[in-house]
This record gives sequence, structure tokens and C-alpha cells, in this order.
Amino acid sequence: MTFKAAIIGRPNVGKSTLFNRLVGRKLALVDDTPGVTRDRRVHAAKLYDLHFDVIDTAGFEDAAASTLPGRMRAQTEIAIREADLIFFTIDAKSGLLPDDRTFAEIVRKSGKPVVLVANKAEAKGAQGGMLEAWELGLGEPIPVSAEHGQGMPDLRDAVIEALGEARAFGEDEDGEDEEVAAGEVLIGEDIGDPDAEHSYDDTKAMRIAVVGRPNAGKSTLINALIGEERLLTGPEAGITRDSISVDWDWHGRRLKLFDTAGMRRKARIHEKLEVMSVQDGLRAIRFAEIVIIVLDATIPFEKQDLQIADLIIREGRAPVIAFNKWDLIDHPQELLAELREKTERLLPQARGLQAVPVSAETGRGLDKLMDAVIRTHKVWNSRVSTGKLNRWLEGILAHHPPPAVAGRRLKVKYVTQAKTRPPGFIVQCSRPDAMPQSYVRYLSNSLREAFDMPGVPIRIALRTSDNPFAGRSKKRN
Repeated sequence: MTFKAAIIGRPNVGKSTLFNRLVGRKLALVDDTPGVTRDRRVHAAKLYDLHFDVIDTAGFEDAAASTLPGRMRAQTEIAIREADLIFFTIDAKSGLLPDDRTFAEIVRKSGKPVVLVANKAEAKGAQGGMLEAWELGLGEPIPVSAEHGQGMPDLRDAVIEALGEARAFGEDEDGEDEEVAAGEVLIGEDIGDPDAEHSYDDTKAMRIAVVGRPNAGKSTLINALIGEERLLTGPEAGITRDSISVDWDWHGRRLKLFDTAGMRRKARIHEKLEVMSVQDGLRAIRFAEIVIIVLDATIPFEKQDLQIADLIIREGRAPVIAFNKWDLIDHPQELLAELREKTERLLPQARGLQAVPVSAETGRGLDKLMDAVIRTHKVWNSRVSTGKLNRWLEGILAHHPPPAVAGRRLKVKYVTQAKTRPPGFIVQCSRPDAMPQSYVRYLSNSLREAFDMPGVPIRIALRTSDNPFAGRSKKRN
């Protein structure tokens, strides 16, 4: 069994940088601004021959429980309870601050094994901070530079000493190593091609990104779905910064939910940190399979909502809309009919898009939302046989043949499905460049209706086949 280590410390000591170093990739956002990390994040890590799970946490601050820093602290306290080992991190360059001493006492009372990590030890003047660190009573400080990778061998030895060899190496009672569990997959790396060919497989973890404008209730929705306060929430807009993944099992189906930062209009994004957060969210969309677009039902379909939905559809992801905060609506039936009409009218490129009213606060509608997600995922993976497609095409051409362009009738000869995720079709025809887009849309809508493919993007590529006999008659003359 592998162990779990939590990285704890006050803001701006380099916890996320150390986290990225241990997981071997830039997963957590890192910036000079204190308090970048707000949620706790778990990932598989490796320190030479040690394999374990590491938890990145928010900066530990002494604050009232009702405030944002107080709620961040509560998330960190949960991480301490979950962990088998604490990496108590200080900034050797700046030395000890009163908060370091306060939180060292909390960690000491937890009774968990502790490794005191003196980060930024490469900086000038760090030796003084190293000597001060002895005052915390947490043992010998281990000098490291998380940014440059210095001191990692000493950190490995300190972990073994704190846990003991058997625990550190995950040995069972018989001394045999257990299999190391796979960790969370980095968004945008080593995740596989979501557009590659797959037969529908409900045993693989479905990747679901939850997106929307700030304060739409994305984190609250994920907490309601999984039944625990896993993500930091509150009335403040823009709490989430990193794209945090949460593993979840729904009725036996494995899911990986990605919470993302709220997406505002580009013109309103000025700070570097917010730019990084939005870019992280865009990566989540590109490598998701299903994207739940969370709309505030009290102010739905703002311009930014439509831009987010259009981006998802252009990326070929399968969208599902959650009209959140339904508990605040006075006339739900009237509003639902209006919102569904607007969905069809404003998002015609994904006709039949699933839209479900939910309340993340009360839990209403969550099962219906997940049913819509599963249905949409199956459609996104659907495949139609070539025989059925061409029988459908015969009927289409008889009922509504392509128009004549420049006095010459366009001919559509053949159709086949080239890919799934999303469904993509190749139509062989004469003069593809002359085919009007209106007729391509007609084919797409007819395909969607005939083969029951609502709510997902449909791709149609026009091709012309080279005639191997073209020019032969000229040669004979």
C-alpha cells in the first residue's frame, strides 16, 4: 500500500512548486502571488524509488472559519487528517514568521510523521532561515530548491526515516511490494487522443469538465454530485483557480470530474494569474469527453455563456447544460420552457442539446443531469453502418436533391462514417467546393434526426473521388 503525503505551510513558501517537482510535471498553477492554490489536489508522485500520493494544499492562514482564508484552512486540515506524512514547508530565504510557529504546533498535535522542508535553500541568506527552522521542534530541516530540483536525495532519505522502510516502500506484512496505484492524469499531457477511434467502452473513466462563468456554482455542483465538500466554495466569484480533478463512481460507472476556473470575457481578464487559470480551463475542455456547462438560471445565456458553448462544440466535445440555482426560481415550468426554446434557437449547431434544471444547493435534478451526461456520451460515441447511411442518402436525394450551381447539377454519390467522438462523415460528391453550406447543414440535421444523434457536434467532410479513367479517351484520340 502506498502512503499519502500532504504539503503544508503558509502562503508563498513554494508548496505548489514542490508538488509539481514530486509529480514530475507542471500540474499546479505557480505564481509569485501569495495564495494561488485554494483547493486541495491529489496526484501520484515519485521521489526516486518511492511511489506515493501527494496532496497540494492552500496556504495555511489564521482566519475566521466563515472567511475565504478560513475555508481554505479547513481544506488543509482535511488534508492533514487524510495524510500519512506531512511535508511542513518553510521559506528558508525569508526565515520563520509567526504563522510558521502557529501551524507547526497544529501539525505536531496531529501526531503524523513530519518532514521539515526548508525550500528556496539556494537563495542568498537562506542559511539563517535554516538555523531558525530548528526552533519549530519538527526535527532537522531538509534544504531543498523545489524550483531547481536540488536536495531531492536528502528529501527521499528523510521520508524513509520518518515512515520506516516498510511503510515508505509500500510493503505488506509479507514484505512484498504492492502494485502502485495509477494517479490522476495531467490535463493536456499523457491523456490519449480524445478524438481517436474507440468502440463504446463504459469501463473506462469518462472525463467530464465542468465549466461556466464565475459564481455559476461549478464547485458546489461537483461537491453535491460526489456527496462531500471536496472543493472550496463560497459566495465570492472566482474562488477556483486550478483545474482540479476528482475521481468518482456513479452507479458503477467510473468518472473523472474536472472543476475549472470561471471564464470571463477576454477583455475583462487582466491579471496574469487569471489568464493562467482560464488557459488551464481551456485545456480541460480540449481533453474532456463531456463538458457540463453550468448556467446561472437567474441570469442565463449571457454572451459569455454562448461563447463558451460555441468553443466546446468547435472543439468537438459533447456539451450538456445544467441550469443551476433552480431553487431560486419562482415560476419553474414557465422558465424551463423558455430556456429550452432559447437553447434550440441560440445553439443550433448542437440541435437537441440536453439541458437540465438543477440545484447544487438542494441536490435537485442531479440524477437527471447524470442521465443526460450518459446519454450524450453514448451519442458522441455512436456509429452508423455504411449500408444504413446510403439507404438514408437515397431517400434524401429523392426528396431534396442538391441544387444546381452555375447551371450544373451537383451529384452526391456516397456517404460513410469516418470517425466517432464526435461523429464524423465523409460525403463523396462532384465539385465539393461548389456545394452550398446550406445543403451541408441540411444533410447534418437530417443525419441527426434520422439516426437519433441529438446534442453533439456532427462533422461532414466533402470529398471527390479521382476517376482513374479520366483522360483515357483523350489519349486514344
